[in-house]
Amino acid sequence: MNVTRVAILGAGNGGITAAADLKAKGFEIALFEMPEFGGNLEGIRRRGGILLQDTKGEAFYEVDVVTTDLEEAIRGAQIVMLTVPGFAIELFAGQLAPLVSEEQVILLNGAAAMGCVRFVNKARELGIQKEFKIAETNSLTYGTRAFPEEARVELSLRVKKLFFAAYPHENSKELLEVCSQIYNCFVLADNIWHTTLENGNPEVHPGPSLLNAGRIDYSEGEFWLYREGITEHTVKVLRAIERERMAIGQAFEFQLEDAVQSRARRGYFRSEEEDLQTLFNTSEVFTQIKGPHSVRSRYFTEDISNGLVLWSDLGKASGVPTPNIDAVIVLGGSLLDTDFYRDGLNLQKLGFEGFTVRKLIESV
Repeated sequence: MNVTRVAILGAGNGGITAAADLKAKGFEIALFEMPEFGGNLEGIRRRGGILLQDTKGEAFYEVDVVTTDLEEAIRGAQIVMLTVPGFAIELFAGQLAPLVSEEQVILLNGAAAMGCVRFVNKARELGIQKEFKIAETNSLTYGTRAFPEEARVELSLRVKKLFFAAYPHENSKELLEVCSQIYNCFVLADNIWHTTLENGNPEVHPGPSLLNAGRIDYSEGEFWLYREGITEHTVKVLRAIERERMAIGQAFEFQLEDAVQSRARRGYFRSEEEDLQTLFNTSEVFTQIKGPHSVRSRYFTEDISNGLVLWSDLGKASGVPTPNIDAVIVLGGSLLDTDFYRDGLNLQKLGFEGFTVRKLIESV
């Protein structure tokens, strides 16, 4: 398949950045947002495109189609790319599954949370039996911030390495060949359990953010997790969660990257040799990111509900204790008056309740 047109669904940081960046690479681009969030597109419509600012300077790129009409957005696209939060997968699946063809490749570009399975499960729930060509990455292809009202992007990093897997995993090599036409950073993961366990956000965001909850409340939005919240002591909690994630990965026979390796190889850190606190505190990319702005941000809600809850369940399935992961889930729930174990993503909701590790691997 020769890729000439890409439909990008979701006009947040990742989607707006991708629209400008892939247009700069010569692809025809359609940028879609749900009608209820159509305001994110107004600035782009008004300016006629997107101003992309990166380390090399700035350039303005027109976007071929800017729309809240999903059918218009995906028409003629070889790749339909979702750059949406994990909690929005089912919403987009419900709209996209009836329209997308079996020839079009669906790429979930963002923090991995078993999105492929959830997309297909939603389609089956709607009675749609298509054989989807669908794949996901472990993280977003950019370190970036977008300003929709200004139609402007501040791009600090084009990620150098991301894990990529299709569902089912037998399709991974075929879809990698297609998606590598738009991004050259993809490497094959073993399967989508692998990409899920290589999503670094549940490891880095909820624990240190939880320990900084009072500071976040007091700051009223003027808080910088990577500059001030990653300290000698909060790193210890991050590392404890990392050890549990790595142990789960070992039970699945994955060679997972640790917190330093994953971010250095993606391009966020300058080396793999320095200590984790120093690398976070001095990262040219991370230190430009403000937030979380409140304890109700995605650093708490999404990364606990779609991340840590599932990791905890994988720990139970593989016989790996997860006391630190569970502590963050419980304390985060107390902080937000939320039962994350009830509301979060788990094996039962994915259709894998009671599966052994071997059966979990064989099922994807």
